[in-house]
Amino acid sequence: MAPSDFPPSAVRGVVGEVAGMLKEKKETISVAETAAGGIISASLLATPGASQFYKGGLTLYTLESRIAFAGWTQDSIKAYRGPTLGSTYTVCESGTAGPTGGQTRNRQPGYCALAVSCDKGTFTREIDTGLGGDRQANTIRFAEEALRFVGEVMRGEAKL
Repeated sequence: MAPSDFPPSAVRGVVGEVAGMLKEKKETISVAETAAGGIISASLLATPGASQFYKGGLTLYTLESRIAFAGWTQDSIKAYRGPTLGSTYTVCESGTAGPTGGQTRNRQPGYCALAVSCDKGTFTREIDTGLGGDRQANTIRFAEEALRFVGEVMRGEAKL
């Protein structure tokens, strides 16, 4: 892969916009992602000056990984409010990339739940990419939509 291939072209513009606003406002972001597989964090980190705004991120794909690597207990699962790392914004993504899934809406390929938490509250959104079981396309779209949602929250356009 050539360096110009990353971030994916669909993500490049929106990550540049979000990173620019974070740097300009001297604000920070942390990331928790599952089905996007680290694309959100990697795209932010590929931006020059990321150390000014990127606090950290987690790609904990399964509940088992959350228990093993993040020290989750049954109590923390019940009271979980998202990783903030003391950042201005935290974006969380969880979805089903495909190619297979389940019968419930949240297990169908292309489904993604997003949340952005900040001092104004926690904003949520659900999306369906319409891409069916195209795993790679879904992961990129999840990252693109998560970053687009962060931008909307930062600009005051998102509704609680």
